[in-house]
Amino acid sequence: MEGSAAQAPGKTVLRVVAISGSLRRASANTGLIRAAAEICRESIPGLEVEHVDISELPLLNTDLEGPGPGAFPAAVEAFRGKVRAADCFLFASPEYNYSISGPLKNALDWGSRPPNCWGDRAAAILSASGGSGGSRSQYHVRQVGVFLDLHFVNKPEVFTRAHQPPRKFDHDGNLVDPDTKDQVTKVLLALQALALRLQLGKLAVAAHSS
Repeated sequence: MEGSAAQAPGKTVLRVVAISGSLRRASANTGLIRAAAEICRESIPGLEVEHVDISELPLLNTDLEGPGPGAFPAAVEAFRGKVRAADCFLFASPEYNYSISGPLKNALDWGSRPPNCWGDRAAAILSASGGSGGSRSQYHVRQVGVFLDLHFVNKPEVFTRAHQPPRKFDHDGNLVDPDTKDQVTKVLLALQALALRLQLGKLAVAAHSS
């Protein structure tokens, strides 16, 4: 495997909030996130993946918001707190009807409610789906992310054809294919490098402004 990116001065760990767009117990997309977390623990120092569960988020309904900014249901506020604390993001997106899954879009929308929690950080996308490997869903996530001011890793792209040989996942949704693991590793290294570049750029701007 390739070596990890250099660390930013004074920064030991980048916190990656990882979100799966599938709520299925044996989800291949959630399996990609588990694999990403394991890869980081074993092979990529300085990158720590936390899978944030979105199954308890209510459907977006602004009637649920209290008066004034920031008054959200408890599950939403907890989720938004995780998003705000992240250094970068990893999305694992199934493809439903040529587009993003409902749960993932709901999470993106809740995080975008004023004040937007997503902005000006790096993000990467993985996907596991049928014949396309989830490519259409990834492109739609990118479109949404443009409005949210996310900065996406452009290459490499990982479109995992979950149901085609060789076998990619076991019956519990765990990633077992070494080639796919290598692809996920390369995406994580690219995410780490982009996140560090963005952080260094912000430090440079702050130093110039002071």
